[in-house]
Amino acid sequence: MATTVAHSGFLGGVKQEFQKLRDHISTDHSNPPSPHQDTSPTGNRGEEDLHTAQHEGEREAEQEKLKLSDFNLVRTLGTGTFARVCLVRPARGTDEDKEKVFALKILRKAEVIKLKQVDHVRHERQILGDVAGFPFITELMASFSDHDSLYMLLDYVPGGELFSYLRRHRRFPEDWAQFYSAEIVLVLEYLHEQQGGVAYRDLKPENLLIDAEGHVKLVDFGFAKRLGHKDDRPVETYTLCGTPEYLAPEVIQNKGHTTAVDWWALGILIYEFLTGYPPFWHQNPIEIYKQIVEKPVVFPADPPISDNAQNIIRSFCTVDRTRRLGNISGNANAVKSHPFFDGIDWDALLNRQISPPIVPQVRFPGDAQCFDLYPEDDGKREPYTDELASKYDQYFKDF
Repeated sequence: MATTVAHSGFLGGVKQEFQKLRDHISTDHSNPPSPHQDTSPTGNRGEEDLHTAQHEGEREAEQEKLKLSDFNLVRTLGTGTFARVCLVRPARGTDEDKEKVFALKILRKAEVIKLKQVDHVRHERQILGDVAGFPFITELMASFSDHDSLYMLLDYVPGGELFSYLRRHRRFPEDWAQFYSAEIVLVLEYLHEQQGGVAYRDLKPENLLIDAEGHVKLVDFGFAKRLGHKDDRPVETYTLCGTPEYLAPEVIQNKGHTTAVDWWALGILIYEFLTGYPPFWHQNPIEIYKQIVEKPVVFPADPPISDNAQNIIRSFCTVDRTRRLGNISGNANAVKSHPFFDGIDWDALLNRQISPPIVPQVRFPGDAQCFDLYPEDDGKREPYTDELASKYDQYFKDF
């Protein structure tokens, strides 16, 4: 089913759908209101008027279902195993509406099912709806579906991947690494401590985009999961997921993991910022896993890494997660207090008042020159059969 928009003007509809998405996610649907319950704002609408309004709303919604044909696909921004992200413009609405741009994530239902990613996709949509508005996380504007695919409409982040800038510069100066990792600390603090223990579980340069002003935007929440807490302790999960170079030891060893895995990955990321490569690497992922579990982080003589940077990396990349920075007493505040972040005004950073080290060259709102070129969709895909639909449509009903 498609989510619906019912507002004059295409962007107005998207904005209303965005609010409805937030309301839907935050509402307990186990006890929906009775159809006879008076839910009008004034509290004095009669039952007949209420039913009339409901039917009118249903008719309007039926006419205004958000669908793929509402967008013109400009180009592909990125591809994954079962998803493609495209730059899109509204195909209808005012001239001003048609000048706006979005990123549309397209997921093929049959491939999602084949790769056993149904739960991950559902978690991604729900968590993105919950965290919408945080300054360093991509914003979900709406979600919808058709027979074959699921869609997530996101804000367009025109600066491209942080990985591209790291590759271009080979490595970052320490003050650059400090800036980007500090914004990531704020993201992890928000996910872990204000969003019910959300573990992101795929922190890497490719999942960090740069917006038009140069700030970080975390994208791709396909592995994110809200773990919560029980008896004042974080709940563990056991799914092996993520990118080999950034996996924490407890994930590899299948011991059960928590949000602490994100702090390990941040240590790996800071190392990569400063050197241009991760500390554990091999062409064979199994060898990477062995290195992570058995070997300590070793720093090169060139480029020289400061004592504070080495210390915070070692503190994050501690095999014993009970001693891992970010997962010890103080949580994110302990991270913020580390000497590596001396000089950071955390309130100013959260309010985007600190100038980023790199400001991308964005010539116009839909400029995509900062993204690599990808082949466009060839149309080949696994069929979403009636048999699959009868079994799995119930899991996609919230799109």
